[in-house]
Amino acid sequence: MLDSRIRPLIDPPLNAIGKRMARAGITANQVTLAGAAIGIGAGVAIGYRYYLLGLALLLLSRLLDGLDGAVARATRQSDFGGYLDIVGDFAFYVAVPLGFGFAVPVNLPYAMILIASFTLTGISFLAYAVMAAKAGRETDAHGKKSFFYNTGLAEGTETITAFVLMCLLPQYFTVIATVYAAMCVITVIQRTIAAKVDFP
Repeated sequence: MLDSRIRPLIDPPLNAIGKRMARAGITANQVTLAGAAIGIGAGVAIGYRYYLLGLALLLLSRLLDGLDGAVARATRQSDFGGYLDIVGDFAFYVAVPLGFGFAVPVNLPYAMILIASFTLTGISFLAYAVMAAKAGRETDAHGKKSFFYNTGLAEGTETITAFVLMCLLPQYFTVIATVYAAMCVITVIQRTIAAKVDFP
């Protein structure tokens, strides 16, 4: 919901840093893989109840997730890079709730529900992208991407906000996870309605 509004604010500084990284010989895929590894590390830290360390790794991971596209724009964008980016994103989206599930036993059912909601959201996102590609649709609302990004209530910005709140207020994980899982379900419904309208 907020990604397209935030994108014009964060793209200029990210692009500037991305150009410097590209000149230093760093590739976009290297940045993507580093971001995914650090994101998984955030989940491990959270699993051991090092919530502030997990928060720091989480934020660093998302910074790298923004920079990989900036490096690609400064060099060459590739379909494989787009593939790595989305796989890395969902590895991160699974790792963080899983960490909270291991941290406190009572969290585990809520972590499973949240991961299930992420799975449904991801499937709706990718299925819509496939249909949009077949129809030749394009958008740059989320920046230049390898495939179509459909807007919904629960997007990247909202997910990171929820994760940050979980790290700062881990005692409220079950509440935050429940609310965000509901937002994901609403997003799936939104995309399903949009798909029905756009691809009759």
